[in-house]
Amino acid sequence: MKTDEIYDLEHTLAKEYLSSFTYGFEALSGLSSFIFEIQNSLTDEYTEIYNSVWIHKSAKVSPTAFIKGPCVIGKDSEIRHSAFIRGSVLIGENCVIGNSTEIKNSILFDGVQVPHFNYIGDSILGYKVHFGAGAITSNVKSDKSLITVKGISPIKTNLRKFGALVGDYTEIGCNTVLNPGTVIGRNSTIYPLSNVRGVIPDSYIYKSSSNIIRKE
Repeated sequence: MKTDEIYDLEHTLAKEYLSSFTYGFEALSGLSSFIFEIQNSLTDEYTEIYNSVWIHKSAKVSPTAFIKGPCVIGKDSEIRHSAFIRGSVLIGENCVIGNSTEIKNSILFDGVQVPHFNYIGDSILGYKVHFGAGAITSNVKSDKSLITVKGISPIKTNLRKFGALVGDYTEIGCNTVLNPGTVIGRNSTIYPLSNVRGVIPDSYIYKSSSNIIRKE
């Protein structure tokens, strides 16, 4: 599940950056530096509100939201009440970051919605990905060991913190947990209350670890 296989890179300011990596998780360790770099090339449609936090003039940010830099928030995105953006976050256009949602060291492509009680850590969410209420990415193993992506051929990431790579148009059901190192292909659907680990291909429905079916 390589970067260009699960993401349409036309829908993010990180197009050139992500295209330089075979796998999306390789981009996570340098994400903070990259965001600082692109802030120097933003158009005058963006305003630095404070300390390396750049927001498009059309974006809506609640006064109760907390945003730490480096961060870029794109056109027509909405940051709702009590959102907590912890830094090293690139948010695309027409995104929704909702009530009590926490995000750190992540890329959200255009059209992503994480609107209710979500945690997104060390992850990349593709174009028009939607998280149901309470769905989270778990980014650290309980034993704090390095994370391996467990596909047909396991891939060692050499990362202690890595949440999930979620492909374009994928729907994550309410109160689902994406365990560290999860990779989900494009146009897949994860049922509510799921506990997901490993690799889910494009256009699959995940009901449980023993019930994964291809969409017709």
